[in-house]
Amino acid sequence: MIEKFTINSHPGNLGSAGISELTATLSGLEIDTHNARFHKRFILLLTILILLSSCSNDDPDPEPYTPTPYEIEIPYGFPTVLNVPADNPMTVEGIALGRILFYDGRLNGRSHPDSLMSCSTCHIHQNSFEIGASRPHPFGVTGNATHHAMLPMINLVWNMGNFGWNGSVPSIEADVLGVISDPSEFDSSPEKVVNTLKNIEGYKELFIVAFGSDEINVERISKAIAQFVRTLISSNSRFDKYMRGEVQLTPEELRGFVLFTTEEGADCFHCHGGYGNPLFTTNKFYNNGKDSVFTDAADRFAITGDPMDKGAYKATTLRNIELTGPYMHDGRFETLDEVIEFYSQHLVNTPQIDPLMHHIANGGIQLTPPEKADLMAFIKTLRDDEFLNNPVFGKPEMPE
Repeated sequence: MIEKFTINSHPGNLGSAGISELTATLSGLEIDTHNARFHKRFILLLTILILLSSCSNDDPDPEPYTPTPYEIEIPYGFPTVLNVPADNPMTVEGIALGRILFYDGRLNGRSHPDSLMSCSTCHIHQNSFEIGASRPHPFGVTGNATHHAMLPMINLVWNMGNFGWNGSVPSIEADVLGVISDPSEFDSSPEKVVNTLKNIEGYKELFIVAFGSDEINVERISKAIAQFVRTLISSNSRFDKYMRGEVQLTPEELRGFVLFTTEEGADCFHCHGGYGNPLFTTNKFYNNGKDSVFTDAADRFAITGDPMDKGAYKATTLRNIELTGPYMHDGRFETLDEVIEFYSQHLVNTPQIDPLMHHIANGGIQLTPPEKADLMAFIKTLRDDEFLNNPVFGKPEMPE
């Protein structure tokens, strides 16, 4: 009688490739059990296999899983110091997972088609990862409006901390965690989010390659999304090409550039940068003369307790600014024309006004209509269409 013997082995317990090869040879071997000589040989081989396997405990532990490192390429003229936490290094697999999570509407812990919400619901790629809508505030899955208008989600890898309009958020990772439970955003809980993702086929495999095991938790979720967000770099606008000597600006754009970067002109550069600060923000906080009474409980003063920080908010980046209205922390201005008009003639002087508002005594910088047109022409050179249409930042294929 011919019988088929199968040896169940665990490759992780074998001491060498030779043992694995021996196991493979024995597995599925057809043996004539009436052939005594062959039977004895089989028992001998099996004994050797067992003995070798028992000695394999002396083998070193297997190498820990290491995902593929990802290095951010720093664009021409940009700062060389990046805000990448030591406990969340950039990896190819982590970025890929973060991109999927960023676009997955089930990230809010819900699965009904009418209740889905992801980061991308409000942070829209074509609008420089801002909502770009006419209403001043976005609203969450339950219809509650956010306290402030939105900030664009670009070039955040150069923000050394103090995220948000008032700097209350210490990191991108912390922002993701806050969004999950915020009643005006996901209005969910870490447990709901984790349980939802655990039941979606494909996510465990993605977490394995990104983090080395199939454990799904909110810390890993926040880390993966933060890795993806740190890749959202805008650095190829018309102005960038001008700085690299690839194109020439028009006379109107050049006049606007001079206005932007001089105190005698529009005096924008102190807070928003220029050729020496291509981020077009200092990521600092200023009272820029919008109000005389400060009633917002979420301004910079709420964080620092310094009375001089009343009415102070972050100077947003001006990259792709024509797409990221409405403007200011409360979305009070619908258009850039309104913003330029405000800085030109409608500044409000208070004891809290920032010292960099050099034209406050005159109520503004007092631009003429041609100067306003020139300044607008320059601001529009900061639009980066390559960034806005880069498929690497778009919605990927999602787990089902």
